[in-house]
Amino acid sequence: MIEETSLEKIKELRAKTGAGITDCKKALDASNGQINIAIDNLRKKGLASADKKSNRVATEGLIESYIHAGSRIGVLVELNCETDFVAKQDIFKKLTKNIAMQIAASQNVHYISSTNIPQSVIDHEMSIENDKDDLTNKPQEIKNKILAGRVNKRLKELSLMDQPFIKDITISIEELIKQHIALLGENIKIRRFERFILGEGLEKKNEDFANEIAKMIQNK
Repeated sequence: MIEETSLEKIKELRAKTGAGITDCKKALDASNGQINIAIDNLRKKGLASADKKSNRVATEGLIESYIHAGSRIGVLVELNCETDFVAKQDIFKKLTKNIAMQIAASQNVHYISSTNIPQSVIDHEMSIENDKDDLTNKPQEIKNKILAGRVNKRLKELSLMDQPFIKDITISIEELIKQHIALLGENIKIRRFERFILGEGLEKKNEDFANEIAKMIQNK
């Protein structure tokens, strides 16, 4: 639990910057509780005031495609902003392309954020972890903590926003989006995406080569 003094500082920093609670706490931790330094750090990361824009309606934007080398993986992604003006900016176009590339590279990702993951999937992951042998004899309290940690880790693996950006692993996709919100002055949201893998879902024909030759001889 966060100490009361820390809570007050987080509230103060959030009021001054509009950054999210988690971002404020990280900035304060990194600056040893010094508000001014924390504000500078948030501004450098482009996180200050980004959260203030996150609830604004974004219905413009782009639908971007990315085909990976070899044409075996393809991605379509819709990235929304508030105005057609921003959608036409090169920096927005580059962001959309980078996100499409990220999706192609992140094979385990199936949801935009952890909040989009259905409860049925969460329950399934919980069930898998709960049945693992290494938890059998653990006290219930410790078992619950381990379960929560493992499931949260798994949910982050499924979430696009929690992925380290492939071109700069020091930031997440969520932080990348917030940087561009601050830079472009508009709300930006990933609305939806689809990944296509060549042959996925099809039953592949896999006959033994010797049998194939035998059939050819018989048919002569």
